[in-house]
Parts: sequence; structure tokens; C-alpha cells
Amino acid sequence: MIFLTALVSLLSVGGASAAPARKGGERRDSTNLLTDINAIQTHWGQIRPYNNSPASYFGVKNTGLPDGCGYEQVHILHRHGSRYPTSGLEDGTNNERFAKMVANITAAKGSSLFSGPLSFLNTYSYQLGESILVPTGAAQEFKSGTDFWNTRGRLLYNAPPGGAYYNATFTNGTTRPKPTLRTTSQARIYDSAVVWANGFFGTGLQGTPSAAEEYNLVVIPEGGTENNTLASYDSCPNDGVPAIGYIGDSYVFKYIPLYLGAATNRLNAYTGGNKFTTNDTYAMQSICAYEYNTLGSSNFCGLFTEAEWEGFEYTLDLEYYYDYSFGNPTGRAQGIGYVQELLARLNNQYITVGNSSVNVTLDNNASTFPLGQSFYLDMSHDDILVSVITALSIAYFKSDLPLTAVPPPSNRAFRLSYLTPFGTRLFTEVIGCNSPNPTEKQTATTLYTPFSNGYNPATATNKFVRMVWNDAVVPLSSIQGGACNNGRSDGLCGLDKFKANMVAATAKANYQYSCFGNYTLPANFNGDGSIFAP
Repeated sequence: MIFLTALVSLLSVGGASAAPARKGGERRDSTNLLTDINAIQTHWGQIRPYNNSPASYFGVKNTGLPDGCGYEQVHILHRHGSRYPTSGLEDGTNNERFAKMVANITAAKGSSLFSGPLSFLNTYSYQLGESILVPTGAAQEFKSGTDFWNTRGRLLYNAPPGGAYYNATFTNGTTRPKPTLRTTSQARIYDSAVVWANGFFGTGLQGTPSAAEEYNLVVIPEGGTENNTLASYDSCPNDGVPAIGYIGDSYVFKYIPLYLGAATNRLNAYTGGNKFTTNDTYAMQSICAYEYNTLGSSNFCGLFTEAEWEGFEYTLDLEYYYDYSFGNPTGRAQGIGYVQELLARLNNQYITVGNSSVNVTLDNNASTFPLGQSFYLDMSHDDILVSVITALSIAYFKSDLPLTAVPPPSNRAFRLSYLTPFGTRLFTEVIGCNSPNPTEKQTATTLYTPFSNGYNPATATNKFVRMVWNDAVVPLSSIQGGACNNGRSDGLCGLDKFKANMVAATAKANYQYSCFGNYTLPANFNGDGSIFAP
């Protein structure tokens, strides 16, 4: 995400007005403190540790791979693993401010000031760093690499029995071409890519080569103004304009007082007369998540009700929806570059002309943008994943989140705790089938070989695409315009139909004006992730 160093004032943007909360499921407990950490962490948004979602989480009825179908290629867009807080105002900056305030209070007034559930603050010491990958994050990435080998890689490479690891040699003894993986130059992204590769390729155990010998790693610069589809905000100037790029950030600070007033009053009974603000209690919720990610536990976690944790989660949903998704005029533009790269790979073509965040120098070069690989790994950020889904026009995630709903709508589809936890992975699977209309399968079954369900690559001339996000099948049938509304309820979309939607996506993103145009919201913005000149 874009890291804020300052937000001078709360922005007032009239383009997205508050709407009444939709009727959802049963509301949560708003009186009793929630102490089950497994339940608490389901409300941590994008700072939640990785967790698989049920295959049908997005409402897709039949989630098994049909008989007679097989994986032919998989494109992985992956988020880095758990990290320390960033320098964002609502993130690490607010957390550090709170920790410093507590330290100043105890230094000036003694170490027996706080009482009751806040007694631990009398000797509290803030232990968090900034931005880098932490050990739990490395473990998430390593496991992701091994999981991909186990579930997709061994099938893509037709691994023999006992083939516990990727083998760089064909069965005839010749050497396979090295797969090329991509990452940005940011430390936590780079480190995540390397650790993921260790999980997939093996780690130099006896009888296996060093993982680094098995693949090529393309490192794309991040942090300047270079074109980089995996950090596309760098080349989209309007993402850095406060009234455009930080819409969601402003909504965070407007929503915090709406749901944390009661918690703040409750906790102020134990502060020895030092009045906490709602921003202080918000920092306590954030620190809870980060300490759990890095220390394994946190004394802050048991201080809030489930309703208050739902409010915390919703602030993060508001931030990302209105910064990077349909709620922002640059939402599509920030994802369209990766969509164009995905289309190029599906078409087995280089990109020779750029009209987005694509780096043509890299994407018109066989060594940095190879074609025809069995799988691709692109290590990136949470906001890029959100923008890519937006650019693909997958309307299931279009929510127009109300700005003042307390409690938040419980049935919303846009929920970062399930979309972009640390270690998120989005698979775009190319699937070949023997039949043009394969029979849907309700649940997945184990594939012992690529051919054990009747798949035959010689006759699998019918090509489909399926997207799987954190193990949940994405409802491609909801793509705007109906490109994939083919009557299927298993998430499969014809490859040609999917590619046609990707071609249309470039025009919808309107990259040049969305990222470089001189406009003031809400003029001409219709809440669909892009903006056009009047």
C-alpha cells in the first residue's frame, strides 16, 4: 500500500455518500469482551495471518475440478508474508505515537498508574520494528511454496512417484529451462519471493540442489517512478494526490470515533486520569494484531468486544475499497498493468507498446518476461491484488461500502480479512478439458497424477480459466458485461471469453486520464474504479 507520512486534515470527498447498511446475518456481541484469539484475528483485515478460505466462500456452488480436465498453466499473484507495521499514519505511525505516549506517562508519573486490564502498561515496552518481513511471514511464504508444489506443481510437471520436490531434469536426463519468478526490490517482497521459492524448489536438502540454482529472479525497482506492475502506484501520480489517492485513509479516521467511543470510555476507567482518545484505542487494536504476528500473543487483544473488532476490520475495508478498488478513480488503472501482462502470457506474446504501468523494456525481453512457462510467480502487495480484481471487472466484490454504518454490513463481499491477509495468493488457472461442457463437480478430489481423472492433453482442446483466491473459487460469472456468464456454477470461464474481457478492461481503466488527469472529485466519477474526462 501507499505509506502515509502525514495527513494534515481529514479529507472531505463528496463522491461517495453514506448509504444505509444492508441487512445481513446475525449481529455480534457488543457487550462481552472477545478473548478467543482465533475469532479475534478474523477481523484483522490485511494484517491477518494467512488463512485458507472455504472453497465456496465466494458463493461458487461447485468447486471441484471436473473429470476430464487438467491444469495446464497457473499464474500466481502473491502477497508478501507477515511484516512489521508500515509508516502509514493509521498504521505504524499511530502505533508508535501511542507507545511513546504510554512511555512518557509512566516515566513521569510512576509505574503503578494503570490499573485493572491495563496494568500491563505500567511496564510496557514496544517491541515492533518497521515494514520488514518477520519470521512468521517467512514461514507463511515457505508453506505457500510447498503447498503449490503439492497441489499444482507436481501435476504441472508430472512428477514421478516419490518426487517430493521439483526436479530440474526431464525424465530423459536433459535440463529443464529455469522458471523465471518476479518480485519488486522492496525488502519484504524480495524476501518473500525467495522464501516461497525455497518451499517450491527445495532448500538444498541432501540430494537436492540449492533452490537458488533452480530459477531466475527478476527484481523490478520499487520506490521511484519506474513502471512496475507489481507496485503500480509508483507510476500513477494521482495516487499520491491526497484528495484522490487517500480517500479511503480519510474515511478511516472518520469511522474510528463511530465504533470506538464506548471502548475508549470503558478503558479510561483504568488510565489513572490520563484520558485515551479513540485514536489511542485504535492503536491498541492494531498493536494487538502485530504483536500476535511477531510475538505470538498480546495483552491488548482481550480488551475489546466482537462488535469493536468488527469495527476495526471495517475501517480497513473502507480504506482499501476507496483507495484501490471500485471506490477510487485510479482503482482499475493500478491493476490494469498486471492484467495486460496476464493477457500477454495467455496469448504467448511479448508487450511491445506500453499504455499503463507495464515496463515494456522488461516485458519485451525473453529473459525478463519469458513465455510458455508452466507457472508464474509474481510477488507483490495487497493493494495490487485488490486493484487487479477491480480491473478485471469482477462485480461480486463491488460493494459501495456505507461510510457510517455501525455495525458494518455483515454480508459484504469486500472483506480484507479474507481477500488480502498476509501471504495472500491469487491463482489464475488455465485448464484443458476433453469436453466443451464438462460436468461440474461439487467438491475437489485428490489428483494422484495429471491423468487420474481422465484428463488427456492430446484431446483436451477445450480451454478454460478459473481463478482461486486463498483457496476460494472466484465467481467469474459476475464479470461486468457477462463475458463469463455461461451458465456454469463452478467458476470456469472459456479462455477466449476471459481474454476478451481482459482486452476490454484496458479501455475501462482509462489509465492516462485516471492517473495523470487534472480532475477534482466527485466530478465525472461514477464509483466504478475509473474516471473519464467530461
